[in-house]
Amino acid sequence: MTLVAPQTRIRRPRLATLLTGAGVVLVPWMVVLARTLPSTVEVSNWPLAWIGLDAGLAVGLAGTGVLLRRGDPRAQVAAAATGALLVMDAWFDVTTSAPGPQLATAVALAACVELPLAAGCAVVATRRPS
Repeated sequence: MTLVAPQTRIRRPRLATLLTGAGVVLVPWMVVLARTLPSTVEVSNWPLAWIGLDAGLAVGLAGTGVLLRRGDPRAQVAAAATGALLVMDAWFDVTTSAPGPQLATAVALAACVELPLAAGCAVVATRRPS
């Protein structure tokens, strides 16, 4: 029988409640944003934002690969984070693209590269450690 320290038992339910509450609170906030955000906006540092995201993806993909090759169980955590970033990247690529060739390219990259890589990351993230 494994004994768990009392403070560990208390913190998990509190954290679970906090995270669940934060998710619920975001729903009305999304309604506010949907009604108040402008449909177009000029953004400063746009290239920096995208380069930063791609740098995070590069680190996540390479790091996950290295950890996976070594058989390190931390590959699961890296894969989960990287998979989430890949889905986010695909979403923003598609939703911020101009109609026409730019949108077609974004959809093709999402369907053929980003989402399949995210699915691979999901497989790594959810597999049982050996």
